[in-house]
Amino acid sequence: MGKGLVKFFSIFVMVVFIAAAPRAEEFWDDGSDPWLGDAGLFAAPSFFGAPADDLLTGDISTQDRAFDFEALPTRFALNANSSFINVNDFDISGIMIGMTFESVRILFFREAAIYSPARRSSIIYSIPKEWRFNLDYECRLQRVFAPAELEMCINTAARKRGFLYPSEMRLERPSTGEKINVYFTSNATGNVVWKIHYSNDVDLIPGDDPKFANQRDKKILAFWQMVLEKYGPPNSGNNRWVSSDNPSDPFMTALYGELILVDPAANSEDEIRNWEDSRDRFRSRPYSF
Repeated sequence: MGKGLVKFFSIFVMVVFIAAAPRAEEFWDDGSDPWLGDAGLFAAPSFFGAPADDLLTGDISTQDRAFDFEALPTRFALNANSSFINVNDFDISGIMIGMTFESVRILFFREAAIYSPARRSSIIYSIPKEWRFNLDYECRLQRVFAPAELEMCINTAARKRGFLYPSEMRLERPSTGEKINVYFTSNATGNVVWKIHYSNDVDLIPGDDPKFANQRDKKILAFWQMVLEKYGPPNSGNNRWVSSDNPSDPFMTALYGELILVDPAANSEDEIRNWEDSRDRFRSRPYSF
């Protein structure tokens, strides 16, 4: 076991001692633009021909957002004298699993809050991978082959038909070095929160001098005290709060200056729904035999 991990567990034990976490029947397909309107606060990216709000510019992500189940045990072990916790009731700065994108947007873009949208790429848009493959096929059937034109064809079709969705929101609090990344499912399952990743600067130190190590340890201790005060002691291992022994159910993990609140099943359901719908609605050539 590394020295850092030993120190982590030691600090945790010390803190515990001192203190004694709708199916969419159809996608939009009427040619309307679900993203525009609303006084321009949720403008589409500028490459779609609409002016983008300065705070809401972002990229269309092509990253796979699948949750890494292989990094989790088959079952969560429950600590002695502990019981399962309804992690669905946990929040990180008011954000909870299952909240819609619109609810989170109103919370941080329209109301006074201690967190602000990140200065760059505060919202990341995505197209479900399976639908991107479908649209690539459709665009090629229209003899669109040049890479830039093909990408534009895919993005335009995805936006018109409701497959483009806000998949990530980035929030920050520069005065304290805190950041929150919020991840959303696609429109197929209501565009709701499935993961929240909070981080701060407690593990950052400006040098190797012993005084900095001392300051870092005290910052980590203070962080853990606040975590325990809000969520209570972990019920699985030293740093995990679980709803059941099934790792598909919502759970929260705490690390050095980090909290990860996640509902893996919501992400998996969304990917399966998109795969099934994209397969059923694949527009193949009108073969006849």
